[in-house]
Amino acid sequence: MLKDGKIKIKTIPSFEYGVIWEDPISGHRVGCLDVSKKEDVKKLMQNEKAILAVQDPPYNVDINDEFGNLPLDQYMNWSNKWVDNTINILDKNSSLYIWLGADIKKGLQPLPDFIIMMRNKPVSIRNFITMRNQRGYGTQKNWMAIRQELLYYIKGEPIFNVQAEYTDIPKKTKGYYKEVNGKITENFERSKSLTIRAGNVWHDIQQVFYLMHENIEGCFAQKPLKSAKRIIEASSNKGDVIVDFFGHSGSSLLQAELSKRKCYTMDIDPNYCKIMAARLLHFRRSGEKGWGRNKILKDGKILVNDEQLLGAPTLLDLI
Repeated sequence: MLKDGKIKIKTIPSFEYGVIWEDPISGHRVGCLDVSKKEDVKKLMQNEKAILAVQDPPYNVDINDEFGNLPLDQYMNWSNKWVDNTINILDKNSSLYIWLGADIKKGLQPLPDFIIMMRNKPVSIRNFITMRNQRGYGTQKNWMAIRQELLYYIKGEPIFNVQAEYTDIPKKTKGYYKEVNGKITENFERSKSLTIRAGNVWHDIQQVFYLMHENIEGCFAQKPLKSAKRIIEASSNKGDVIVDFFGHSGSSLLQAELSKRKCYTMDIDPNYCKIMAARLLHFRRSGEKGWGRNKILKDGKILVNDEQLLGAPTLLDLI
């Protein structure tokens, strides 16, 4: 609907396999597609190239009834396909981030075999990042598992906006003095910021849980918006195209909207595609980044109607 030149979207698009919704406001695309099929990726991209890809595939572990696991050789064969399809649509100077798991009970798989596979790809490893989860898997006979692995690859010579790496944590350590141009300076004086840089161990990002507004109850693989923001703003500029082919909860999509990038995303499950689109539209209507404690999904099925997903209409919706 058009009113005074502004577009208003009052309904959530429906999805089935093969459907792509293009957001008329920001140009985002959400497709119900299969990342392992080259033709599906081409259909989403329409000959465009991405500056950044952020991929969060299933980690091949049993965490609930929704996600099973495959024999390792089958998982790696599938991984090989989607990685190739991703690299093919990346710009000659671009970044690729891949979240991945390492199952202690299975020799840290799939992480080691995945890293070996990536040696033969036309990308270069740039860093190995660890994000610390606040709530891990408890055990009385081992160290609690609280780490989340993030592989960072590059193609060509991509941008890196270092200012995006600075955290909210203030620097506390003083006393490192150095002579610069004949003047003795303290480390705060020489610093570009009063806060510390994240480095490749991210311990300042809150794991999403049910009390947070951005929570999507039932999305077990949801990544925090803060991690999406750090990646997106470090490795792309405003107006750039970024991709996420395992869209799930829509964190990349929503953060692209917040950071003024254009996101082309997909998921093979139509319910997650709907959640992604609904989360974007819900934010535009209410300013909320999720549904908090509300039960939204169970076993991959949406539990609420479209009106509840969008949120209560505002006076602007009645115009």
